[in-house]
Amino acid sequence: MDTVIQVSPDKIKVLAHNQYDSSDHISPSTVPANPLDLFRQWFASVQGAVHEPEAMALSTVSLSGVPSTRIVHLKQVDSHGFVFYTNYNSRKSREMDANPYASLALYWREVHRQVRVIGRVEKVTKEESEAYFRDRPLGSKIGAWASNQSTVIAESELDQQIKIIEERFGVKEGGDQEVDIPLPNHWGGWRVIPNELEFWVGKPSRLHARVRYLRREDSPTEAPEWTIERLSP
Repeated sequence: MDTVIQVSPDKIKVLAHNQYDSSDHISPSTVPANPLDLFRQWFASVQGAVHEPEAMALSTVSLSGVPSTRIVHLKQVDSHGFVFYTNYNSRKSREMDANPYASLALYWREVHRQVRVIGRVEKVTKEESEAYFRDRPLGSKIGAWASNQSTVIAESELDQQIKIIEERFGVKEGGDQEVDIPLPNHWGGWRVIPNELEFWVGKPSRLHARVRYLRREDSPTEAPEWTIERLSP
């Protein structure tokens, strides 16, 4: 059944939704002992099948307990966790500075899969941020300098800031774009170090297959051990 939506002047109602029907199945007995190994397998398998598989919802919480969520791009998965980059003055960075925990969710609609991550956060090293920043497109480098992310601005303020940054670093319109633009001090990476990961496979009648990994508190930080459980749909 296709999704059916009813729209009226004061209400939107979703009356029916496509059924999930994945042939995949997961259980604690079939997944690897390390959840990052399973994530890498899944992420590699969806390349070409899923549009923008690196897009993920990032949720942070203020010290007063107010949550906020936005979409960011996953840029690296290593033995420690999940890395993305942003402005360190942005709302999400300020909230993670104050409350160093976050959650991630990646939804791959085309293959009926979802991954959820919860953990503490830390900034990556400046060397890691510089290495990533060097490979960014020129426009993105200029944007990192020009945008005071999450602040209120006037209508033409951003365009003015871009022109100021282009003049500062000698960027000429239509000219040589091999311009050395350094990493701003207010910009860099965050790493989410997972304490919990859930892998979800969509099934008919909402009877989804769900497996959760929980980091064991007594296991070493550099080589964590995991408790693996099946969750009810």
